[in-house]
Amino acid sequence: MKKVYIDTMGCQMNKSDTERMLGMLSCLDYEETKEPKEADLLIVNTCSIRQLSEDKAFSMLGLWGKWKSEGKKIKIGLCGCVAQQKAEKTFRRAPYVDFVLGTHKIYSLPEIIKKVESGKRVCECAETNATEDDKAAEFPIHRVKSVNAWIPITEGCNNFCTYCIVPYTRGRERSRQPEIIIKEVKDALNQGFKEITLLGQNVDSYGKDFKDKNYRLAQLLRDINSIEGQFRIRFVTSYPTDITDELIETAVELDKVCEYFHIPMQSGSSVVLKAMNRRYDRETYKKIVEKVRKMVPDVTITSDFIAGFPGETEEQFEETLSAIDEFELDYSNTAAYSPREKTVAAKWVDKYIDEDVKTERLARLNEKVRENCLKSNLKFVGREMEILVENFENHKGQNVITGRARNNKIVHVPCEKDLTGEFVNVKITGAKTWYLQGELL
Repeated sequence: MKKVYIDTMGCQMNKSDTERMLGMLSCLDYEETKEPKEADLLIVNTCSIRQLSEDKAFSMLGLWGKWKSEGKKIKIGLCGCVAQQKAEKTFRRAPYVDFVLGTHKIYSLPEIIKKVESGKRVCECAETNATEDDKAAEFPIHRVKSVNAWIPITEGCNNFCTYCIVPYTRGRERSRQPEIIIKEVKDALNQGFKEITLLGQNVDSYGKDFKDKNYRLAQLLRDINSIEGQFRIRFVTSYPTDITDELIETAVELDKVCEYFHIPMQSGSSVVLKAMNRRYDRETYKKIVEKVRKMVPDVTITSDFIAGFPGETEEQFEETLSAIDEFELDYSNTAAYSPREKTVAAKWVDKYIDEDVKTERLARLNEKVRENCLKSNLKFVGREMEILVENFENHKGQNVITGRARNNKIVHVPCEKDLTGEFVNVKITGAKTWYLQGELL
């Protein structure tokens, strides 16, 4: 068997793509290795959301190129969002790369590898208006050993937020056919996975591009929920104004759908949100969050925020801090603004925030997130919760299981037995910033 090493950067969608690539490569007699120096084939599956990720990818390619120049017989590939964005430019910047594969043509990988092994260099980044699901069934999915299986249901984005590269790297929104998704769910469950996470840049836009306008995310959730067995269902990421009453009601009604919504806000200022081309203001976001909290008991709501967006004033940044408090957001991903090629905001050079100011604002934003995360966790002390155990390890001389509650809270529990993959009931005995402490019932 030949060996392949894939370094995966970025989001869960990229991780899912890597699982699919490993499945395709297994059909070409490649097996995965965790050691890059053992590999015959080296691939970096890239993220282009921030410049730092792109720089890291090319740095890694440079190291592998050095190995090749020293006589190591390897093939090198660039995949993912940077590949889609940079395309042919990659060969000029990194001439030791053998192939470039964009996000639209992932199922072309087997054909590309055969060409590369025959000595050709290949760039396959053509855009497509449809998914390649007709090819998906031909190959296995080499899923990471875990309790959770990631299953993409949509690809791309139609929103064109002024800071975001996704529409340019992933294309316009495309929904996968429900029968293909349901088959992948059943396959994952048969392999022993206990949690299904449905993925999409805007997951609640699912079905908008179907002829049957009645088949949307709510119906897909019902169909998956009807599959026999004990398992959980999650879905991420939601665009605020695409969250319908029907979707919320369905999430409450279905016993396997978890009480968790990830609803990126990006800024607490209505002025900044307009500049970002988000389709809501602060008051609209507030109403959406209040509705979800009212309808879904014990729900966890998480968000995303950007610090230092072009033109953001100190007062507008403070509106972001106050939003986290006012809406009692349980946790938020944060980042300093990073200009991305092709996006509208990248052209607003005269409005760029000084790097030192961005760094300082990000630090304050992270502190606010820490404060609210602890406040959120403290609410559950003394409560009983069901967790799905994700791992078992020895921590500072004590055996501990770590599990995830239905509302996505992480719980550490002292336990002498490995219960990974099992549902267990625990009592919450304490709360730290990022996790809960519990004991078995």
